[in-house]
Amino acid sequence: MKEFLVNFLQNEILVYTIMVVLPLLWIIPFALFAVWWERKISAHMQDRLGPMRTGGWHGWAQTIADILKLIQKEDIVPGAADRKLFNLAPYIVFVGSFAAYAAIPFSAAYVGSEINIGLFYVISISSLVVVGLLMAGWASNNKWSLFGALRSASQIISYEIPIAVSLLAVIMVVGSFDMQEINQAQAGWFWNWFVFQKPPLLFVAFLIYFVASLAEVNRTPFDIPEAESELVAGYHTEYAGMKFALLFLAEYANMFAVSAIAASVFFGGWNSPFGDFLTGPWWGLFWFIAKSMSFIFVQMWLRWTLPRLRVDQLMYVGWKVLIPFSFAIVIGIGFWVMMGQ
Repeated sequence: MKEFLVNFLQNEILVYTIMVVLPLLWIIPFALFAVWWERKISAHMQDRLGPMRTGGWHGWAQTIADILKLIQKEDIVPGAADRKLFNLAPYIVFVGSFAAYAAIPFSAAYVGSEINIGLFYVISISSLVVVGLLMAGWASNNKWSLFGALRSASQIISYEIPIAVSLLAVIMVVGSFDMQEINQAQAGWFWNWFVFQKPPLLFVAFLIYFVASLAEVNRTPFDIPEAESELVAGYHTEYAGMKFALLFLAEYANMFAVSAIAASVFFGGWNSPFGDFLTGPWWGLFWFIAKSMSFIFVQMWLRWTLPRLRVDQLMYVGWKVLIPFSFAIVIGIGFWVMMGQ
C-alpha cells in the first residue's frame, strides 16, 4: 500500500510538472518566432530590405542572435534603485502572463487546469501584471520609468472593464465560465461561432474585446506606457539583459493569451470551421493556434499602420466609448436571454 501511494504521488507530480512545463515550452519558441514575424511584417509594409537579408535566409538567425546577446549581457541595477523590488518586478510580470495559460484550452484533449471559472480566473490572474509594472517603474528611480508605469496601470485598469463586460455577454449566452464548455457550445460549422450569433451584439462585443485587448498588452495605438518618443522606453528603461528579456517575453506571452481568449470565446476555439470535417485533438490544436496567430498578425499589422493615441484620447476611448457600448451589449443580451427563456 505504501509503495502504491508513493508511485501515485510521483505520477501526480509528474503529470502536474508536465502541465506546467508545456505552456513554457510553447511561449519561448513562440516569442522567438513572433519577434522574427513582426520584423518581416514591418519590413514588407515599409519596403525595408534589412530584415529580409540580415541573419541568414529571410533573417531567421537574427532573433536567435538577439536572445543570445541578452543572455550574455551584464545584469545592471541602478545605484539609486530599490534593488529587491527592481529584481522582483520582471518575475511578477511574467508570472501574471504565464499563469493565464493554466485555463486556456489548446484542444479538446488538453487544458492546463479545467476549472469551472476558467474565464474569470484568466481575467483575474492577468491583473497581476499591473503590480509588476508599477513595481518596475517605482523601483527604477527613473522619472520616465515611473511615468510609464503609472500610464500602464491607469490604462490596464481602465480597459479591463470593457474586456470583462464584453466577455460577460458570451458567459450569459452559454451560462458558464468554463472555457471548454464555451468551446463546445460553438461546435459545428463556422456560423455557429459566437461572433456570428445574435447579430450584431456579439460581433460588437468581439470588437470591443479586441480593441481593449490591444490596450491590455500595450500594443499600438495604445502603447503610451512604452512610448519611445516621449518616455525613452517607459517602465523597462533601466532594465537590461535577462530581466529585459523576461519583460519582453511576458509581452509576447500576453499577446498570445488575449488572442487565444478571443479565438476561444468568439471564434469557436479548437472547433473546425467545417463541422465534423478535420476534427480531432491534433486538428483542434491546429485550428486553435491558427486562429490565435491570425489575431496576433492583426495586432502586428495595426502597429505599423496606426499612430499612437494621446493619454486623454486613450482614456476617452476607454471610459466614454468602449465601457458604455459594452454595458449596452450586456443589457441587450440579457433581454435576449430572458425572451429566449
